Amino acid sequence: MRFLIDAQLPPALARWLAARGHEAEHVADRHLQSAPDAAIWDVAIEIGAVIITRDEDFSQRKVLEDNGPRVIWLRLSNPRRREVLALFDKLLPDILTALDRGETLIEIV
Repeated sequence: MRFLIDAQLPPALARWLAARGHEAEHVADRHLQSAPDAAIWDVAIEIGAVIITRDEDFSQRKVLEDNGPRVIWLRLSNPRRREVLALFDKLLPDILTALDRGETLIEIV
């Protein structure tokens, strides 16, 4: 699975996912950390990546558009790096199952 991690999440999440056999990049790896959401959306389409974000704008856009990248929306308020990694350690199997099922928007609360 290929993931593009948005700016509000730690680059360590991309490294963590890569260590588990996934292709993962943080937006900073592509010099997109200050890019508008539309640019990140377009890159995700271009590279076939799932966007992982805390930004509600991506989830709203996904609800309105059937096309485009799949989105994992973390509805967490200022989580620490350790919390994000622990959450993914716990939920990654379920997230991958949901993506394999064809889910296009996954909310993590």
